[in-house]
Amino acid sequence: MTLAELDSYFNSFLRREDFPADPSRNGIQIQNSAPGEKKITKVAFAVDACEATAEIAAARGAQVLFVHHGLFWGDCSVITGVQYKRIFAFLKHDTALCAYHIPLDANAKVGNNAGLAERIGLKKVEPFGEWRGMLIGLKGVFRNPVTLDELLSRVLISGERPLAVFPFGKKEIRTAGIISGGAGEDVVQASAAGLDVFITGVFEHEQYHFAEEAGINVIAGGHYQTETVGVNLVRAKLEKEKHIETTFIDIPTGL
Repeated sequence: MTLAELDSYFNSFLRREDFPADPSRNGIQIQNSAPGEKKITKVAFAVDACEATAEIAAARGAQVLFVHHGLFWGDCSVITGVQYKRIFAFLKHDTALCAYHIPLDANAKVGNNAGLAERIGLKKVEPFGEWRGMLIGLKGVFRNPVTLDELLSRVLISGERPLAVFPFGKKEIRTAGIISGGAGEDVVQASAAGLDVFITGVFEHEQYHFAEEAGINVIAGGHYQTETVGVNLVRAKLEKEKHIETTFIDIPTGL
């Protein structure tokens, strides 16, 4: 596949056109020297586009880096300082960059939230969590009630630790809402929906008292840790369907 064909494949199921309110520059953010001709034989995947992931992708022989958090958001930034260092790392190796933000959060099959819902065994899953007119999260029910500790063991894989857990709600959890990453403020929507637990990446100080007073459990699994899910689902899909070699670049931030 060429870069143009590869991005067309990604967009065939991530569908950036369905998320017009997303300020992210979804799709190809940095092309290679011949986007319609150069053959792609290996694709690297990471949560974040940065100098380190660009260098590691090139060192592993990948011609493309696919990420959740790209380099461009909203208006274009000037290419100076850190932004210059990041972009130069891609250009000097002729490595292309593809980024999908909200489309990867919201995707019903390979999204961050869909992957987490599958991981914890959530059933009767439906869209939840509005942001800029877009539903980006999921909510559902458990076949059998679970405890907060049991649920936490399902959310995070071996070796991962949550940023915080707030046992403010029911001991027996029957319903859950999930919005990965930096969605702590959406605990308000989770409470309004009558959910027993809200699972997200980070939870801020100003949201603590609301959760306690509303009587809702919260798991803050980490911005990074809750968003390795989608890129790895896309990675597995690409390998299976297109037989292109892939690699995952793991640079946890602890945040």
